[in-house]
Amino acid sequence: MTIGFSPRATLSACALCAAGMLLLASPVAAVGGSGADPGTQGRPKTAMPQPALLNREGTLVRLHAGAPETPDVSAMSWLVADAGTGEVLAAHNAHVKLPPASTLKTLFALTVLPAFPGGVQHTVSHDELMGIGEGSSLVGVVAGNTYKVADLWRGVFLNSGNDAVHVLAALNGGWEHTARQMQAKARTLGALDTHVVSPDGYDADGQVSSAYDLAVFGRAGLRNPDFARYCSTAEAAFPGLGGATYEIANTNRLLTGAKGVKPYPGLIGIKNGYTTNAGNTLVAAAHRNGRTVLVTVMHPQQGGGLGVYEEARALLDWGFDASGHVDPVGSLDALRPVAHTAQAASPAAAPHAAASGPASDWDWPTTGAVAGGAGLGAGALVIALRRKGKPIARG
Repeated sequence: MTIGFSPRATLSACALCAAGMLLLASPVAAVGGSGADPGTQGRPKTAMPQPALLNREGTLVRLHAGAPETPDVSAMSWLVADAGTGEVLAAHNAHVKLPPASTLKTLFALTVLPAFPGGVQHTVSHDELMGIGEGSSLVGVVAGNTYKVADLWRGVFLNSGNDAVHVLAALNGGWEHTARQMQAKARTLGALDTHVVSPDGYDADGQVSSAYDLAVFGRAGLRNPDFARYCSTAEAAFPGLGGATYEIANTNRLLTGAKGVKPYPGLIGIKNGYTTNAGNTLVAAAHRNGRTVLVTVMHPQQGGGLGVYEEARALLDWGFDASGHVDPVGSLDALRPVAHTAQAASPAAAPHAAASGPASDWDWPTTGAVAGGAGLGAGALVIALRRKGKPIARG
């Protein structure tokens, strides 16, 4: 079923006139010149749509004439954003609440990583390894062994080790305390869809996030040099017994190229996940030609275990190809409750991060048109709201 306009449809002259007249009234968030695409220089800025637009079901995109079409992917929810400016370039069911699996570890890292220097050593107790969910991914933390905090974080990011998460959460004041901190952190970032029950992302009643929130977490993480370094590490040595070490590899196949998945050029990382309820989930970012594109893919309905990587690849490709040929359908800064100034993390992560105005300063209209445009000269800008074959229940 198609709601509204499809980018594949031919618009009549009358429709083009209507699209040209229905300009959204709100101003665009300020972005620095370092994040600007050279192809957009001299082009009039178009109005940023209301944050509520991303609550709509279906695929949202605002295409210029000749812009590449969004790829046909099967994920229940996905999002493509510019990590520097925070502009959402396209999205499908961006705020639908779904189980996040281990992509929730991005929020865990944002919350806990700053609390302990990587060189701190800790001897693990039996109690700290209690309560790990059956079938959890593990990196091999052993009670009685001593680890550096940095080792534990490599276990979290590379092997998605729930055992390492449990130890770090214990250091942070306990499981429930950490979950409450994560919840509070999500709200400060404007991630309003996320409800944290199990900090490691293990399936739990009521635990949900969204493609929008996970993109917010991934973008915030790239501004932290430690987060950016851990999430982009492909292989590392992990402490074993008696002073020995063993190799661990990142389970993000777009990064490592494992099991027949071709590595994505310029991939930074971020985090993949899988649980029975969530299916496959992935937050990924790649850097190319001075621009970092960030994508979230949640629960592909096709492609088996490799589908999440190939759909992320298609969305990353589209994000780079569409640069300068689409107008944003939203912003990853839009729901922050306080003023926020974006800061670049590291050259490898978000070298073009630019200042973004606070959500409270954006004069969002209470009513407005769904589609906006820079005028007929810039080509037709349409928003396609495509619904997948089966309905999606909101959390």
